[in-house]
Amino acid sequence: MSSIDQTEEGPRNLISLKEFEKKKYGLQVELLKWQHSVKDRGEKHIIIFEGKDGAGKGGTIKRFMEHLNPKSARVVALDKPSETERTQWYWQRYFKELPKAGEITFWDRSWYNRATVEKVMGFASKEEVDLFLSEAPVIEQMLKNNGFKIIKFWLNVSKKEQSRRFKERQNNPLKLGKMSPIDRVSQEKWKEYCEAEDAIFAATSGWIIVDSDCKRTARLACMSAVLNQNDYAGKDLKGS
Repeated sequence: MSSIDQTEEGPRNLISLKEFEKKKYGLQVELLKWQHSVKDRGEKHIIIFEGKDGAGKGGTIKRFMEHLNPKSARVVALDKPSETERTQWYWQRYFKELPKAGEITFWDRSWYNRATVEKVMGFASKEEVDLFLSEAPVIEQMLKNNGFKIIKFWLNVSKKEQSRRFKERQNNPLKLGKMSPIDRVSQEKWKEYCEAEDAIFAATSGWIIVDSDCKRTARLACMSAVLNQNDYAGKDLKGS
C-alpha cells in the first residue's frame, strides 16, 4: 500500500486553477498516448476508485475520460443490485464488466462495496463480508494471472471536507442528483466507515492512497500514478 499525501491540513485548493489546467493538459496528452498503446497491445486495464462518499471519485474519473476515445475507455458505476443479481454469486455482476482486450475501465466504486457501504449500512452480514475479504486477494490475483492489469486508488477525504461538500451538493441545484440517502448518513457513520477501511487495508494489498481534500492535486496525482505505472510509446512525463 502506497500513499500520495498532499498536505496535513488539506485546504481545498493547493494550486491555482491555471496551474491545474496546465498540468492536467500535459497529463491528458500522455493518457491519449497510453490509450493508443493499450489498444495496440490488447491490454486489459481495471482502474478502481474507492473511498468515502464525497471523496471525489466521479470527478477524478471524469478528468481521466475527458479526451480519451470512449470506444476503448469506459466508466463502470453499478447501481444497487437487482432482485435477480441478489440471488447470484456476488462476483457475477462485476465479472460482466471486465474489460475486453485493448480496453481501459474506470470503476467508480467496485466489488469493495461489500466491505464498505454494504457492511456499514447493514446490507451484508459479517459472514458475507468476511468471505469477501478472504476471496478478494485470490480473485484479483487470478485476474492478474489472466492478463488483467489492476490499479486501486483509495481517495481519502477528511470529515470536515466531506461535510462541506455535502452542504455544497444540497445548496447547488446542479449537484442535487449526487446526494443519495446513503450520503446523508455518512457523517453519522464516519467511525464505522473508518473501521471498514482499516479492515480492507489489513486483508488486501496494492492500494494507492490519495489525500483528496484538494480535488485538483488529487486528480493530478491519480493521473500521474497511472502513467508512471505503465510504459507506452512516446512517454514523456517531464513536463507534466
